Amino acid sequence: MLKYIVKRILMLIPVLLGATFIVFTVMDMTPGDPAVSKLGVDATAEQIEELRESMGLNDPFLLRYGRFIWNLVQGDLGTSYKNDLDVMEQIMQRMPYTFLLSFAALLFAIIVGIPAGIISARRQYTVFDNCTMVLTLVGASAPHFWLGLMGVIVFAVKLGWLPAAYSASGSLALGIVLPMLTLGMNSTALVTRMTRSAMLDVMNQDYVDTARAKGVSEKTVIFQHMLRNALIPIITVLGLQFGSLLGGAVTTETIFAWPGIGRYIVESISNKDTPCVLGAVVMLAIIVTVINLLVDIIYAFVDPRIKSQYKSMVRRASKNG
Repeated sequence: MLKYIVKRILMLIPVLLGATFIVFTVMDMTPGDPAVSKLGVDATAEQIEELRESMGLNDPFLLRYGRFIWNLVQGDLGTSYKNDLDVMEQIMQRMPYTFLLSFAALLFAIIVGIPAGIISARRQYTVFDNCTMVLTLVGASAPHFWLGLMGVIVFAVKLGWLPAAYSASGSLALGIVLPMLTLGMNSTALVTRMTRSAMLDVMNQDYVDTARAKGVSEKTVIFQHMLRNALIPIITVLGLQFGSLLGGAVTTETIFAWPGIGRYIVESISNKDTPCVLGAVVMLAIIVTVINLLVDIIYAFVDPRIKSQYKSMVRRASKNG
């Protein structure tokens, strides 16, 4: 298992190189000048050129990218073009908000999606099942920005139950509700459909019939025999969804003025603040890779067959070596 973890960590290197190179190239090609953004439109051409030279913006493309990679290896994400603040410190200030929002959305998807999928599978082709499939289709298809705007219109403007945007002076518990529902709706729909599909696959297996024939209670059959064997695809979806929630938070955080990493990326792109965008992309890439690694490790605890298969592969590799 240790060799597998080290291998996955090493695979992060080409991922980071590819992601940072693409983002660096796109940011370099986009219109705008960080020096003008920092000094303002009233700055003279001499002042702008002097600042560009001091910021290293006149250096060749590969030299600037190589400088960023060298600093990244040393754990330095650079400073913001806009305010000269340390990028790592700014990201660390905003990352807890994005984690809180993404975790809340994932928790909502688990609490609602898994029970709904189990009930839907148990009552296949009933009114509940048909209504659930229609709602999940809508939830999976609706974009975040539309869900967010509809939530603001209905619950904030019309009913006045919830705040329309996050406020540092307001209640965090109330302020997170609309962003959580907006961000978690797609994941809830996908988790529900995957749970239903996985439960239907194991529902008619021989071990389920055997457990019922032994007089095991239906609750035990569902949770100990059916759900446990259906968890592998569900865990896969949950792991992938958490990564997508971190990325999907860009739109949601912008709509609700949530002070997370997604809104930080949008603001940095508008200011053409390349170090901030690259720093955020690097942190998100590392987090998503770690999450996927944890999901793979959890597989071995949920399904012992995977752990035994991995041990067999290691033994064959050692014999061939």
